[in-house]
Amino acid sequence: MNPQTRERLNKILGRIPLHVVIIILCLLWILPTLGLLVTSFRPVQDVNESGWWTVLSERGGNVAYETYCASCHGPAGDALPAADLSDPEFISQYRRSIQISATFNNEYDGEIHIPEDQRPNADELATILTALREGAEGEARPRFWLQNYIDVLAGYRGRLTYAADCEAGNIIPGQRECDFLTDATVSQAAMGRAFINTVIVSVPATLIPIFFAAFAAFAFSWLDFKGRQALFAILVGLQIVPLQMALIPIFRLYVDVGLNGTFLGVWLFHTGFGLPYAIYLTRNFLGSLPMEIFESVYLDGASAWTAFTRLALPLSIPAIASLGIFQFLWVWNDLLVALVFLGGTNPVMTYQIGNMVTSLGAGWHLLTAAAFLSFLVPMIVFFGLQRYFVRGLLGGAIKG
Repeated sequence: MNPQTRERLNKILGRIPLHVVIIILCLLWILPTLGLLVTSFRPVQDVNESGWWTVLSERGGNVAYETYCASCHGPAGDALPAADLSDPEFISQYRRSIQISATFNNEYDGEIHIPEDQRPNADELATILTALREGAEGEARPRFWLQNYIDVLAGYRGRLTYAADCEAGNIIPGQRECDFLTDATVSQAAMGRAFINTVIVSVPATLIPIFFAAFAAFAFSWLDFKGRQALFAILVGLQIVPLQMALIPIFRLYVDVGLNGTFLGVWLFHTGFGLPYAIYLTRNFLGSLPMEIFESVYLDGASAWTAFTRLALPLSIPAIASLGIFQFLWVWNDLLVALVFLGGTNPVMTYQIGNMVTSLGAGWHLLTAAAFLSFLVPMIVFFGLQRYFVRGLLGGAIKG
């Protein structure tokens, strides 16, 4: 083997560990996301019976029926006229699986219905009863549906679905009016209302720090004033101050001035704790720009305001985009600040998601739909601004 071939082979083999690590990291991110997406479109019975990876396989109820019941009752359930499992009236007698298990010790034609070593367990029996009901009614549930998202957006909590209860006329004044737009935007438990509240919180809490940070960064980078370096050092030091230290003092202050429970209070809090990093990142990016371009515009008679608006801002778009991504993701995914200053008065999505699962552990199908809704917007924002992301990070990492 000649030296050139050996060197090329060594380079290829040297890249394999890196590629393997990258593939593993991608799979660790993609597989849970895919599972969350698939589960959010599955009916609650399927979520309770099997994992998302079995979405295209035979349902558990059908498999359990074939295992324990088909040999006597037939594939369609109508082999025994006295126990016709395809008859809706006969199946309606068994509202719970425990009623079926009570017949296991009964004798038919001198034989026990189902011997102890051949009986299904409680979970399998429940899936069998669900499959029998669907078969008797002639309405098999779909593998995918949008009811989970409809229930979440409308804030539905019940045994059926929002559409089924409304079709049955189960209107609850003050909680469910069966007008989807009204229920999704007015109901206290509705994720639709929480989504609107989250947007109201996140957008101003992202734009306000960027607005002030741009002015401050330009001043720290290109304006000469007394105490500039000392003030910037203080700002850098403020990044290590945890926001938990200020929660109680600011909460008491908000109560005194009437800002507690308002969006303005949350905007101001996020602005205060977002500004140190925002100014730091933007200042470093602006400080890395060539001094000659600013000197040239000043020689042409431009003012500091013109240099800022016509030169500094357009050139700092990558840094502003990176800052916008960081700030937006932080505010959108925040629970602590929203819980302290808004609570259940104006609930946000992170607060509402915590109420999806009941104390008995039910409602996972709703939780998956709500979780997917919660990170859909951040993904759109990130991928929409990703072309500026790396440029902004590298620019902010250069000493100005």
